[in-house]
Amino acid sequence: MFTRFKSVAYVGFLAASLVFTSCQEDEPLPAPTITLPTSSASATAASTVKITASINAPAGLKSVVLLKNGQPVDTRNMTGEVALDYAFDYQVESLPVGSVVTFILQATDNEGQTSAVATFTVTISALPAKEIVTVEGNLSGNIRWTADKIYRLKGFVRIGRDENTAGTAISQTGVLTIEPGTVIVGERATKGTLIIHRGSRIIAEGTVDKPIIMTSERNPGEREPGDWGGLVICGKARNNNPGGVAELEGQYGAFHGGTDENDNSGSLRYVRVEYAGVPINPNQEVNSFTFGSVGKATKMEYLQATFGLDDSFEWFGGNVDGKYLVAFRSLDDDFDVDNGFTGNIQFGLSVRGASLADQSGSNGFEVDNDGQGTFAEPFTAPNFANITIVGPKERSETPISLQFQNGMHLRRNTRIKIYNTVVTGYPNGVYIDPGNSGRTLANAANGDLILRGVVVAGIEGFGTNGFGQGTSQNPRGFAVRDVNTAATPEAYQIGNQTPTAWFSAQPGNRILTSLAGTGLNNAAVLAGSGFTLAANGSLLTGSVPVPASLTQVPYIGAFDASNDWTRNWTNFNPAVTNYR
Repeated sequence: MFTRFKSVAYVGFLAASLVFTSCQEDEPLPAPTITLPTSSASATAASTVKITASINAPAGLKSVVLLKNGQPVDTRNMTGEVALDYAFDYQVESLPVGSVVTFILQATDNEGQTSAVATFTVTISALPAKEIVTVEGNLSGNIRWTADKIYRLKGFVRIGRDENTAGTAISQTGVLTIEPGTVIVGERATKGTLIIHRGSRIIAEGTVDKPIIMTSERNPGEREPGDWGGLVICGKARNNNPGGVAELEGQYGAFHGGTDENDNSGSLRYVRVEYAGVPINPNQEVNSFTFGSVGKATKMEYLQATFGLDDSFEWFGGNVDGKYLVAFRSLDDDFDVDNGFTGNIQFGLSVRGASLADQSGSNGFEVDNDGQGTFAEPFTAPNFANITIVGPKERSETPISLQFQNGMHLRRNTRIKIYNTVVTGYPNGVYIDPGNSGRTLANAANGDLILRGVVVAGIEGFGTNGFGQGTSQNPRGFAVRDVNTAATPEAYQIGNQTPTAWFSAQPGNRILTSLAGTGLNNAAVLAGSGFTLAANGSLLTGSVPVPASLTQVPYIGAFDASNDWTRNWTNFNPAVTNYR
């Protein structure tokens, strides 16, 4: 009896155990959990905030998503991890003090269960007050400017000493090194300007997160074009001025030129110049970036000129190469080329403001061999490629200054070569000027002036064929001008063709009546908010071969559909930025 009872009891216990185990196996594993060591931080612009969390997922992680103000900034596909130490570095933008940036982190496991959201906030705090150091006069030797200070330029601050046009006039030299993130301001009252003389160098190498900024000394909301001079670099490479050495326009003692084609004036990377262009003399302003006979060993890339009173970039001779250049809402010309410049420039963006134009007439490109259109050598014959030129005309209803002229004004015996470039938003797309006895036209006819892979696109409703012709805004507008700008316009030819016929016959060139289908959003470009092309846009293909000194890419203009090389280091609204 006892044995049998024991056996029955054991069987009952075993059955109950199996039922209990089965119930355990059917219960789902817990959803993921997220633990933040802290839920908030205070940080200044340009600093880095590390967001960390511990994530546990008994069922194994499938994905982790971090949202910044509602938009995904970090999505990670996982492989079943049950525990994860999560970390994300947030590079703080230049936002108004007191702004709050909200991050939300959420995890999903392999059973489709989501965690409760974990919220982390960053409050933008004021930058600590920096010491303001006033610099003036001639500096020589090794000079270093650091990011913990602000440097105020008083008058013409000269690195080195170069007193006249004689080749032996360089009596002092210097090397100015500027740390990433350093701010330099120009004193308004004294026309503060930074000049790097021949034989001296500037080493201004910022980073994506810490660009070097040269700007107005005035407070946010008060800044305007021409608040200070700009950055002037003088080298010893060749130009086509008589005697080979000349003083830059404005006569402020900036001499340039020589015979050293491999001259080294230093390096510029991730540098912004804002609100420059002070008039030295009436109608003689300093450009945002001025390059006088700068040589090939000099390096420059990722440069932004913003709200300048004169040209954004101007090259007077020299042969320096450059890439990733941004000209934003300056008054005169964006890419001005003179006096025998022969360098290679690739990936450039030109954007205009509707009312910001110069009395001399504003263009995307303005190119001369020299001021008189002579046959002086070396000829102005640079290579430009992958430039996006967006004029001020966003749509047909947008009123623009009558001073706007041409996306490209090629004149005075130039032999420039332009490849894989797009022009839109100007009353005229391309104007090959017939002045100087037709010398520029002859250069085009014989292949010394080259336009290939150039797309000229109109604005719907902006005159005939998408350009200014026949409108009250500008009654003389064309995709390619076939007549001059005389009071009574006269037709002219390139060889035995009209300029339009010549342009259309060159490899890869296209004239479009509208931007539709190109992938270029000129409204976003003009706002400084989006530059990449839409998927399947026609500008993503159609490029022509470029010289070996340039990089071959398949697209037209400065951007493809994914790589916005302006991100993080540029500033398209510096009026409100507090640099102190």
